[in-house]
Amino acid sequence: MARPHHYLLLVLTVAALAVGQVLFKLAAGAMQPGRAWHEWIFNRHLVAALFVYAAATGMWIALLREVPLSAAYPFAALAFFFVPVLAHFTVGEPLRWQTLAGAAIIFVGVWVSGLE
Repeated sequence: MARPHHYLLLVLTVAALAVGQVLFKLAAGAMQPGRAWHEWIFNRHLVAALFVYAAATGMWIALLREVPLSAAYPFAALAFFFVPVLAHFTVGEPLRWQTLAGAAIIFVGVWVSGLE
């Protein structure tokens, strides 16, 4: 898995998943109880999140054609860092030191699991 484009595809996939999560958060905030079902389904943030997730799924499948799942999957844990950071800067959620400490541990775990 030493090819640079594999790492790029991994990071792009995880970043897309993080963007999708923020869009899901925005969609959830816009969905008011008691509204008609079609107002929930056609929520612009929800539609955008589904498109982003579809693109991420396509990138993931392309990656798995060339990289073993056991080598690629640990990188998905990077979403535990990307999502809170992106949520902090886009929707104003607090970014705690515990999140950053946990991310450091995750980075070490991804690095260790990626050693060949």
